[in-house]
Amino acid sequence: MRSSALVLLCLLASFAFGQNPALVISPLTGDFFVYTTYQTYQGTPFPANSLYLVTDAGVVLIDTPWDSTQFQPLLDSIQARHHQPAVMCIATHSHADRTAGLDYYRSQGIKTYTTRMTDSICLARNEHRAEYVLNGDTTFTVGKYTFQTFYPGPGHTPDNIVVWFPNDRILHGGCFIKSTEANTLGNLADANVPAWEPSLRKVEQQFGHPAHVIPGHQSWKKTASIAHTRRLVRAYLRKNG
Repeated sequence: MRSSALVLLCLLASFAFGQNPALVISPLTGDFFVYTTYQTYQGTPFPANSLYLVTDAGVVLIDTPWDSTQFQPLLDSIQARHHQPAVMCIATHSHADRTAGLDYYRSQGIKTYTTRMTDSICLARNEHRAEYVLNGDTTFTVGKYTFQTFYPGPGHTPDNIVVWFPNDRILHGGCFIKSTEANTLGNLADANVPAWEPSLRKVEQQFGHPAHVIPGHQSWKKTASIAHTRRLVRAYLRKNG
């Protein structure tokens, strides 16, 4: 398909010139894939990780691309690779690295979801909103897969949620979880740092020891990111009181 060939050529050109490719899709396990897009943060290109799941009833997106130029290329790549359309998208908090594509995906007939708290924040800030609102922790079944959203309490933002896939023990942490590569807690504009560690504890109590943890940014290869997030929170509180 022509659009998929164009995406591939753009990726190859980016690698050739030593730039970050606009869209990177990486196998995680089984029917799960991590996709990464980029935006400039503090003067340098910075990666944002999202997740998608391929089912026989269509593809589930967790979060949207950060880069608006990649909304359609992601759909084209999924169709070319898996011969399935995206059927739903859940955004895990109100920042643009999670919600930027909600309007676009809704216009493409994809069911979009956020929590009511996220929707309220997006409404107040005149930002992208989902078609459907979750009133609490919610369990979905799509094809043979069942998964759930979980609100642990505030941390990175007041509304951050995680998504848990029990059969494969995959935790999509979004920006609530920091990569083991992270040296700081990052964007704290809407953060509640004192509440972050108790919220982390709720995730650990709820989901035990995940086989895979996908943080919102940087490397997702290691499962120690929850413990690393706790260390960053404690270090911040020691320094800032």
